[in-house]
Amino acid sequence: MQNDEDMFQNRKVTLNEKNNLLQIEEHMYILDDVVKPNVFRNMFPYSEIPKIPFNDRIVPHDMPKDIWITDTTFRDGQQSRAPYTTEQIVTIYDYLHRLGGPNGMIRASEFFLYSKKDRDAVYKCMERGYEFPEVTSWIRASKEDFKLVKEIGMKETGILVSASDYHIFLKLKMTRRQAMDHYLSIVRECLETGISPRCHLEDITRADIYGFVVPFCMELMKLMNEYKIPIKIRACDTMGYGVNFSGAVIPRSVQGIIYALHTHAGVPSELLEWHGHNDFYKAVVNSTTAWLYGCSGINTSLFGIGERTGNTPLEAMVFEYAQLKGDLNGMDTTVITELAEYYEKEIGYEIPPRTPFVGRNFNVTRAGIHADGLLKNEEIYNIFDTEKFLNRPVLCAVSNTSGLAGIAHWINSYFKLKEGRKVDKNSELVKCVKEWVDEEYEGGRVTVLTDTELVAKIQEVCNSRNIKLG
Repeated sequence: MQNDEDMFQNRKVTLNEKNNLLQIEEHMYILDDVVKPNVFRNMFPYSEIPKIPFNDRIVPHDMPKDIWITDTTFRDGQQSRAPYTTEQIVTIYDYLHRLGGPNGMIRASEFFLYSKKDRDAVYKCMERGYEFPEVTSWIRASKEDFKLVKEIGMKETGILVSASDYHIFLKLKMTRRQAMDHYLSIVRECLETGISPRCHLEDITRADIYGFVVPFCMELMKLMNEYKIPIKIRACDTMGYGVNFSGAVIPRSVQGIIYALHTHAGVPSELLEWHGHNDFYKAVVNSTTAWLYGCSGINTSLFGIGERTGNTPLEAMVFEYAQLKGDLNGMDTTVITELAEYYEKEIGYEIPPRTPFVGRNFNVTRAGIHADGLLKNEEIYNIFDTEKFLNRPVLCAVSNTSGLAGIAHWINSYFKLKEGRKVDKNSELVKCVKEWVDEEYEGGRVTVLTDTELVAKIQEVCNSRNIKLG
């Protein structure tokens, strides 16, 4: 039997055509069919806060040329709220199509197929005839559901293939070998119907990456070559344990997971997708990290609505893309504001007011000293031209330090008054509001005035003085 030194010396030295460096071929990764589950108790002591250990193994940046966003608003997003109506789903899908732009930056959207309502929504969305977002499904791994996907006319479906020993041993009551064989048989059944499977590696950030995940994905790549049908791999950070820190230990290292899937399991970047959760406030940064290290697709939901603390917010990744690539590649970001308004007015979903990009206060300046700078030049306290990209002009909250000019600025911005219709600091309306504001603070008030209070007062003044806004 060869020792490790002999095995290392016998590996081939080849030229890596990507970086033009010589490298020694990696050894084959075979399934480690353990007797007892490896739950990484040193990292995940349930009675303590999870640990983030480091080994300082550095993974190189490897961002694909083409990166994109996928959507799970109608799947994972519906698991944490009241179901959308068919009409709401179709309307939101139309918005996603517009947001993704002519280059299809929102590549796909996944749907349940369990109920008639779900299937009706799928049919109506497919009738739109859009190339993007492609309508895909998420199903139970059964022959009946595969047939349903094919009958509907879908080209791809998601299949749950839980990756950690928490799920394999403790939930499924299987060994790793049994789980792998079971998963592979399901994937083969899917391929036999001509459907492209998207394998959801649930709980990958608590999985044995080289003892199970990589060997399993290598087998999936063999099936892909055999059937000549793409097999996508979705790395699911189900519990939000992933971290973006350089040199962190797998399975918590996002870089390490993507490197293992791409380099060692041989999964092409365009077939890799990251699905993050926000349990530790890392959904966005982990998703961006997955892009940076070799994953083309990032799975998201609108406003981050999803299981427990939610998924990676779709709108966040739109702006992450722009920051990484230097442009929006055709995405229409003003649709984000339209979606936020639709959710609040038509669906009745209240977006937390300080939510980036979509909360009603995300670009509102409240501090008096900040307001002074904002009135002089809005770039000082606004993240970018929010009026251009989100149709949301920067707002200056009204307080005792706002003055006539600050109140005029608030009215013009809040009511989106066009040139020629704007009020100035000498207008009757502004003076009346200023008198009321002064009275509030002379009476002992210390907080800024809310939008609701201001709108009510402005409407009162307009009605009593027969003043028309806009």
